[in-house]
Amino acid sequence: MKHNVFLSLGSNIGDRQLHLEEATRLLNETKGLSIVKKSSFYETDPVGYTDQDTFLNCVIEVATDLEPYEVLSHCMRVEQELKRKRIIRWGPRTIDVDVLLYDDVVMTDEKLTIPHPRMHERAFVLIPLYELAQNIKIQNRPIKELIDQVSDDGIRKLTHEK
Repeated sequence: MKHNVFLSLGSNIGDRQLHLEEATRLLNETKGLSIVKKSSFYETDPVGYTDQDTFLNCVIEVATDLEPYEVLSHCMRVEQELKRKRIIRWGPRTIDVDVLLYDDVVMTDEKLTIPHPRMHERAFVLIPLYELAQNIKIQNRPIKELIDQVSDDGIRKLTHEK
């Protein structure tokens, strides 16, 4: 396993925690992917389209020998298996699995952007990512600096899990 990848997971339909756990299990069972660490769960208010239920989010660190597009393909497969529907942008979903970081790769095209293009604006991504990797840099800036610039209103660390 030669590549270090961080993925963001979110759910706000049905049993949110079960969806996150099932997505994690499916990813870990994928040939060429291995979960290294998983953050705590964070309940977060919706961003963008706000007329929906709160989300449950986490970040997982993955070791892989897969290339970025292969990782993306497996993320999308997990979303399909867990019945993700894309109806409203930033709308309700059973599961959302986003590639945040892949080593130090920087790439942008119509299919995949690494680092994730809005992660530096989102406390629900930065805070669980910081829990796993305090020394990481995003766009050449320390993650703590980015966290200090975003509002953490609307994000609550769960103190108990099922």
